[in-house]
Amino acid sequence: MGSLWHPFSDMGAVETNGEFVIARGKGVHVYDRAGTRYLDATAGLWFTNVGHGREELAEAAAQQMRTIAAYSTFGDYATEPTLELADRLESIAPVPGSKIFFTSGGSDSVETAAKMARRYWSEQGRPGKTMLLSRSKAYHGMHYAGTALAGIAGNREGYGELVPGGTAQVEWDSAEDLRATIERIGADRIAAFFCEPVIGAGGVYLPPDGYLTEVRKVCTEHDILFVADEVVTGFGRIGGAWFASSRFGLEPDLVTTAKGLTSGYAPMGAVLVAPRVWEPFFRPGAGVWFRHGYTYSGHATASAVALANLDLLERESLVDGAARLEDSLHRELAPLAGHPAVQEVRSGLGAVAAIQLDSPATAMSFAVAVRRHGIATRTCGAGAIQVSPALTMTDDQVRELAQSFRTALDAELAA
Repeated sequence: MGSLWHPFSDMGAVETNGEFVIARGKGVHVYDRAGTRYLDATAGLWFTNVGHGREELAEAAAQQMRTIAAYSTFGDYATEPTLELADRLESIAPVPGSKIFFTSGGSDSVETAAKMARRYWSEQGRPGKTMLLSRSKAYHGMHYAGTALAGIAGNREGYGELVPGGTAQVEWDSAEDLRATIERIGADRIAAFFCEPVIGAGGVYLPPDGYLTEVRKVCTEHDILFVADEVVTGFGRIGGAWFASSRFGLEPDLVTTAKGLTSGYAPMGAVLVAPRVWEPFFRPGAGVWFRHGYTYSGHATASAVALANLDLLERESLVDGAARLEDSLHRELAPLAGHPAVQEVRSGLGAVAAIQLDSPATAMSFAVAVRRHGIATRTCGAGAIQVSPALTMTDDQVRELAQSFRTALDAELAA
């Protein structure tokens, strides 16, 4: 019996069956302790955009650690890589002139955006605007605000009301339900609407045509902050743009990010804050403090890794690579929808997809069994298998992935 308590796990099952230990990774593959190789279908947990084993990122971390590993950014303190990374992110942010608030990960970023939205309205003399809206099926991390915003019911069970009277949900695919909910609650009580451009952990649900543009319009009409949760879709994964918000012209008030910022080589997140929201906090002589932050906000080594990661994404044109993967994943995986064990395949927007099994109860066991066929993956949503490979995956490797999934479906489920 080991000492590790795994997140998001049935620990009784883990104790009984043991752990699947990843020993190393290279490119789009990972290896277990026995040396068996697997196609990494999920890029770790949506994050290894540049692939595993990139020496440049290890060198960036080592060089920074030899100089100064980390220092606080509270008050007027900063380190060079932190300042450089903030400027770099501003240059690619969906809204020009954005300020960058660093966090330690995606859940931190969501929590930061939730507090920032409420505090913004307080500074505007409208303290009654505190409600936070989100969508069914949505995942917004696991801190207090993110758990309260969750559209995945199981993620909220057993905790009671975390943000009393402070959150409400709308149907994930209906701009009209958002409008109706705003009219029912009152726009003067609503601070922000949190929206994943592509719902990720909730099952990889692509937005209906025109949905994102319409919900952004609804928020503008009712003077509600629009928060794009791009923890999954940011830094190229959406394909053809650094952010989904840029691809769809959303001009969000806040963007939450993490994962692809460092490709998972160091824990880091960031909130990209549009001028409208940051302006009240930056007025000279106003003495307004946003009393929020983390010990590792703007961590120097993580910043150096992020800069090297962005260099790789640019030098190897991996944002365009994600657009290529959008096509190849859809081309190779969509035919699996005809398999008797598959209900549907959701793909065709960015380097993400989901294979929805016909019997959701089999998903957990299938995600384990598919390892026998050379694939490391996981479940997401209600009975779906996640696909979100590194942006370096080739079309031939996508074809191999799809063929292995079909073989596994035949062997493990169809029989």
